[in-house]
Amino acid sequence: MRASVAQLVQLPGVWRGGELEHAVHRVVATGFERLDAELPGGGWPMGALTEVLHEGAGIGEVTFLAGALARASEGGRLVAWIAPPYLPYAPAIAQSGIDLARCMVVRPASREDALWSAEQALKSGACGAVLFWNEAQRVEAQEYAWMRRLQLAAQAGDAMAVIYRSTAAERQSTPAHLRVALVREASLLKVRIPKRRGPPLTKSLILPLPWGRVFSTCSGSHSNSIPSRSSSSNVLALVPNRS
Repeated sequence: MRASVAQLVQLPGVWRGGELEHAVHRVVATGFERLDAELPGGGWPMGALTEVLHEGAGIGEVTFLAGALARASEGGRLVAWIAPPYLPYAPAIAQSGIDLARCMVVRPASREDALWSAEQALKSGACGAVLFWNEAQRVEAQEYAWMRRLQLAAQAGDAMAVIYRSTAAERQSTPAHLRVALVREASLLKVRIPKRRGPPLTKSLILPLPWGRVFSTCSGSHSNSIPSRSSSSNVLALVPNRS
């Protein structure tokens, strides 16, 4: 018996060209209703790799994920920060609803170690979310192969996998299920979705970032320390590592 088009589009990996994928995947809400409405399944995908493209640190590239990270870490799962450019800012993480005891920061000695660490964290099943900063660029074929490995690892561990890359990577093909591009203007974050399971979203979504500071800096003899819990902040921030 032949399957109808309506039945076919319910299969994972199948969708109409002008519509978002309708197959059911596990997702977590981002905390932004307008963003959720533009994501297949209505939220940030679990068990899949997402690329976040941006330039510069502190534009909101971590903050806009705070709600999804808090939900992905429910049930005692870890949030792994692999090779972040800055140390995570503890008070802001706690205020976002993420248990500090479940956060794990990994500072690998080399890029190969960073990729290996991200892959192991994803497929372990212990991590609800893995954030990986990929600053150095390989040739495109090598990048694609490694990202494919991360996609498979995320699927195996049912984890929310996020890889941060330069906006220059938008010219390259990607095995990631979702690719978003960010630009910060004042207190607003402009979000495009060049790749999703459905037509790309070329018009930017405008998300308010009312938290103020996105990255905190420390100076003097305490430059490597994480501020105390009494520090006031409502932002998921990172503190420079100047060791």
